[in-house]
Amino acid sequence: MQSDQIGIDPFDRAILRVLAADGRISITDLAREIGLSKSPTQARLRRLEKEGVITGYRALIDPIRLGMDHVSFVEVRLTDTREKALAEFNAAVTKIPEIEQVHLIAGNFDYLMKIRTQNMNDYRQVLAVKLSTLPHVAATSTYVAMQAVKENALSDVI
Repeated sequence: MQSDQIGIDPFDRAILRVLAADGRISITDLAREIGLSKSPTQARLRRLEKEGVITGYRALIDPIRLGMDHVSFVEVRLTDTREKALAEFNAAVTKIPEIEQVHLIAGNFDYLMKIRTQNMNDYRQVLAVKLSTLPHVAATSTYVAMQAVKENALSDVI
């Protein structure tokens, strides 16, 4: 569900673009990069954080370097799509660390998930032990990615 949007101007967009590329940049360097002085840059940054546009700072980890290069996309069909069932399913999927993304879909199935594991055997275990026991699951269909051709960060579209 989409929350209230806030207005952002070109300076705010520049701050977001720079931080998405380098979240450890100093305020001084950020200000220089976007063409404002330090004080208004810091005020804008605080506002973006306070209003929930910037939700945190974290390290970007290369999953392939860690041996987590098996990606599966899973279509999920539920037995019940009333609001209570969707809420139960949503709460349950947040507890499974192998699930990177979950999207409620308007189409021939109810959810699309992106799942990352080390290999097919690990994925089979996740499917058998975790996914198949999620509330209200009627059926799943798995598609295994052979190669990531393009994976954009939000900084590429701001």
